[in-house]
Amino acid sequence: MELPTFNKEREITAKGQYFAVGIDEAGRGPLAGPVVASAVIYKHADFTYPLELTKAFTLIRDSKKLSEKQREQAFDLIREHFYVGVGIVNAETIDRVNILQATFLAMKGALSDLKRQLPKDGREVYLLLDGNQLLPGYSGAQETVIGGDGTVRSIAAASIIAKVTRDRMFEEYEKEYPEYGFGKHKGYGTKVHMDALRKYGPTPIHRISFKPVKLALPENVNKRFDRDLKPRK
Repeated sequence: MELPTFNKEREITAKGQYFAVGIDEAGRGPLAGPVVASAVIYKHADFTYPLELTKAFTLIRDSKKLSEKQREQAFDLIREHFYVGVGIVNAETIDRVNILQATFLAMKGALSDLKRQLPKDGREVYLLLDGNQLLPGYSGAQETVIGGDGTVRSIAAASIIAKVTRDRMFEEYEKEYPEYGFGKHKGYGTKVHMDALRKYGPTPIHRISFKPVKLALPENVNKRFDRDLKPRK
């Protein structure tokens, strides 16, 4: 199994001009809840770690390829060895500006959170973003890395922080809205979620601008019901 490395970070920081920042997000596709982004920087300039942590560091890889237990373990390790920033944009804002723009807002929030923690030593930040879209309106150095959560360790770390942070929020939503099963599906459009959405309607954390949620609104359910009652020609 090929694991992410710090090679990209070493290349960027070699001249002592930059911090290398990995950025990733979680929650673009679900029907409910926020989109969460994370921005991280490895604390150790030489990008080494103690020999006894070699196995633990193999957990810092694409969050989608880890079990929930592995992600939790990696989360604690990252919190210890990286500077970590988090940005969260709620469903209301997602509906207002669209999910892509909300994702960019979450990334900017994560970056602002991260910058407050950094040493004031004159270095600028160099962004490494997972995917193929640069952060709009950002004037500093940045580049995209397609599949970055599988190749760049800082991006992989950011993917884990974003994913675990969001999942923990859904454990709380489960307590508030137990009939929806948020703790299991985390807002994705599973059968359990869709059945609950049709039965109970949207909650305040649902993304009304997303079509499956919009169709579950009472006025649209009634329209579909009335349409179905009309005789066909």
